[in-house]
Amino acid sequence: MVKAVLRGLAAIALAVLPVAVSAPAHAAPTLSLTDAVAGLPVATESRDGYDRNKFRHWNTGDDPADGCKTRAEVLIHEAVDPPVVGAGCRLSGGSWWSYYDATVVTSASGLDIDHMVPLAEAWDSGASAWTPQRREAYANDQGAEASLVAVTARSNRSKADQDPAEWLPPAADVHCRYLAEWVGTKLRWALAVDDVELDALESSAVGCPEQTVTYEPAP
Repeated sequence: MVKAVLRGLAAIALAVLPVAVSAPAHAAPTLSLTDAVAGLPVATESRDGYDRNKFRHWNTGDDPADGCKTRAEVLIHEAVDPPVVGAGCRLSGGSWWSYYDATVVTSASGLDIDHMVPLAEAWDSGASAWTPQRREAYANDQGAEASLVAVTARSNRSKADQDPAEWLPPAADVHCRYLAEWVGTKLRWALAVDDVELDALESSAVGCPEQTVTYEPAP
């Protein structure tokens, strides 16, 4: 009898305990390309003091235990057909789609990992004031799909340090995507645009009415 009463009291106690409700996950903002462009800070750019070595890359990546540097981690993540990962994170086989120039690549050595917003452009746009640690985080950012992109060496070197006022991908049908990823990266890292870049982005956004930009501010 006593045991039955105790079981009943325990059941009542459990019933009145508050139910834990998880807070909704923070949603990354999604904007139209036009509205995203309007949200970019505008400032004069300066390349004074720029040195590519001030952005340490490639570091040990998101998983230091896997033996792969950031470059290899991006290649593994973006592969259409996964490569074989050998000793020392040597990649063999696999295939990739370089969206800049609509090209299939079947050798990791034929790919560059492009910083969507090039390091020099980032420096011009505000990264010159960052700490070395933040510049390293930027140069190895795998927290957003668009930050680092595996593309043909040819297309990456054609782009070099140019912004969208000066260069767009050879594949014309990806221009809206590229502009959205450029703008999203600048918003993620609170990087500015200059007047010429802003004019180019505003005029191009008019031709991309359905394009959206989703970004998560960098930690």
